[in-house]
Amino acid sequence: MKRLMMAAALLLGFGGAAQAAEITVAGGCFWCVEADFEKVRGVSEAVSGFTGGSVANPTYKQVTRGGTGHYEAVRITYNPAQVSTRQLYDLFFRSIDPTDAGGQFCDRGDSYRTAIFVSNPAEKQAAEAAKSAAEAQLGRKIVTPILQAKAFYDADASHQDYYKGNGRVVTRFGIIKQSDAYKRYRNACGRDQRVRELWGNEAPFAG
Repeated sequence: MKRLMMAAALLLGFGGAAQAAEITVAGGCFWCVEADFEKVRGVSEAVSGFTGGSVANPTYKQVTRGGTGHYEAVRITYNPAQVSTRQLYDLFFRSIDPTDAGGQFCDRGDSYRTAIFVSNPAEKQAAEAAKSAAEAQLGRKIVTPILQAKAFYDADASHQDYYKGNGRVVTRFGIIKQSDAYKRYRNACGRDQRVRELWGNEAPFAG
């Protein structure tokens, strides 16, 4: 219950001011991670992109085809006076399936693996504490690695804020509004269903 109240408080928000900070996480489809974390009070921006690989300035097709070593990832900019690094990592673990090493939900392959990318000892300590707490709560081994941060490359504009786009896109459901396409994809992929199965009421974003 305490963690559930914490998640609700973060989504509703509270005041404060501090210099902006950043973390980078990979949680499967970057559209979904971006959509989740832009709901958190204190987060000013979430940018979809790629990191962890060996190719400079990769394209979406290169990454999803495989072979570049990149993850689909999200760079989260936040105000530490409103939400801490540790709190963001706690929310992250409860927004994914950290027991799955082969991808996330319907998205399979290396680019859809989960990871936390840290750039300093404080981030590493917070990530390790969040991982240990999540593993203890879940009662299962968590396979999400904590990795040293590498160059982050923004995805092209068509992938930013995909979940709220108003343009029309061609899908297997026909030509529909982009935001509706996102909702249908997320539901069909089973993301929220699996997160609720794992985390129950501790899942902060599952509708």
